[in-house]
Amino acid sequence: MPKVKALILRTAGTNCDWETEHALRKVRAETQRIHINRILEKKDLLHQYHILVLPGGFTYGDDIAAGKILANLLRFHLEGEIRHFLQEGKLILGICNGFQTLVKSRLLPALDGNAQEATLTFNDSNRFEARWVYLKVCSSKSVYIQEGQILYLPVAHAEGKFLTRDEGVLQRLRDASQIVFKYVNPEGEDAEYPYNPNGSIENIAGICDPTGRILGMMPHPERYVEPFQHPRWQREGLAKQPHGILIFRNAVDYVKKNLL
Repeated sequence: MPKVKALILRTAGTNCDWETEHALRKVRAETQRIHINRILEKKDLLHQYHILVLPGGFTYGDDIAAGKILANLLRFHLEGEIRHFLQEGKLILGICNGFQTLVKSRLLPALDGNAQEATLTFNDSNRFEARWVYLKVCSSKSVYIQEGQILYLPVAHAEGKFLTRDEGVLQRLRDASQIVFKYVNPEGEDAEYPYNPNGSIENIAGICDPTGRILGMMPHPERYVEPFQHPRWQREGLAKQPHGILIFRNAVDYVKKNLL
């Protein structure tokens, strides 16, 4: 049977690529961690894969702004290849720094094409936030997750505050069901800090593009794919299905059903 192939894009400062590879291999994807310089040298490498993952970290030291330099590389050197990749019905996942990159490269939210419609900026706390958060899945549009679930995942970022360019962009995200994840309290209700660790507008933690095949999220699903990674597993017992693995399994299942 053909294998689902995932490319994990790394560069200077990427530091979550190994965990992301482990998560994808757990759901039977064939993965490779490839430096962006190799892709720039041989751009058709991208088309050998079904899933492109931009993992977390601090690409290029987050100089200028988090994810900005990598975003410019994608936008100005790989835009054609990425557009073709998406036209083939393939998937892109950006986690934390990867989400920042997708937004600043204008691949998300992808409402107007060339305009940058949103950003991720400094947390309201003005410090790096590393904690576990509750997420409510608010949309059925994304192929990565099903609406109505409450997930528990860790965040680790200093620039995770999601803002739209204006109220019009925010309303279009609402109308198109592109707001996938919101920070909530344990009961699934909107809540302020520390449940919302960064001050994102409307508690937004992740969005998708209009097709549902590009997903960007600040929390780290790759950090909860083993039961013992839960911070309270010794008191509460081992979960049968760690919440983070759902994102990767659904991506692989989508490729199997639609692209193989």
